[in-house]
Amino acid sequence: MTPGRLAEVLGQPPIPRGTWAEAATYVSPAALRRGEDPEAMAARLRALPGIADVRVRPGGFLEIEVAVPGELVTEIGPAAAVPVAPAGPSPWPDFPRTWANPGFAVRYAHVRAAAVQRWAAELGVTGDFRPGLLTGRRDRAVLRSLAELPGRRVSRDPGWAAYTEQLALAYHDAFERAPALPSGDEPPSPLHTARVRLARAVRDVLAEGLAALGETAPTGL
Repeated sequence: MTPGRLAEVLGQPPIPRGTWAEAATYVSPAALRRGEDPEAMAARLRALPGIADVRVRPGGFLEIEVAVPGELVTEIGPAAAVPVAPAGPSPWPDFPRTWANPGFAVRYAHVRAAAVQRWAAELGVTGDFRPGLLTGRRDRAVLRSLAELPGRRVSRDPGWAAYTEQLALAYHDAFERAPALPSGDEPPSPLHTARVRLARAVRDVLAEGLAALGETAPTGL
């Protein structure tokens, strides 16, 4: 179950909640907005494929847990990007090109995610994408950030700068500690393939965010 599919059912993008370290959950006020019985809507949602559970919170909000959070990356790609009007001058300077500059962290995350795609092809990381393999803590942290994209796109104040900084930090951690590429004589695995696909989603979302901030996403620094 993806955020886009949930948005079709609920009438608006669901809001990701929590860290997703253990459960990938969204919260939605859809029942309240529609004037429907929250318990009845929860029962309908539980019957949908890809839904692990739905709980009714105090006040009638629905807490929706999806079974395979990695499925959300299938909705992310260059063709899916929503056109956005540039926000004007970039909020970050070009220098210093160090971690002290949030803009460097964002641009470098895009460089890394783009490089993973090239290196994966050279190393023979291929095969079908299996989203259920993205269960590691760092993979899920990246997914948690990506899950905010649909809501950001429709928000009057998407906060692209803060969002891309958040996504970049999560991705840098995953890049360094949950590698998408095999090392040494290690053979490519389905997990590598899944992480390469996750990196592609990060690349595309960062490119979209940078474009909204008036920048062209770099492929090298």
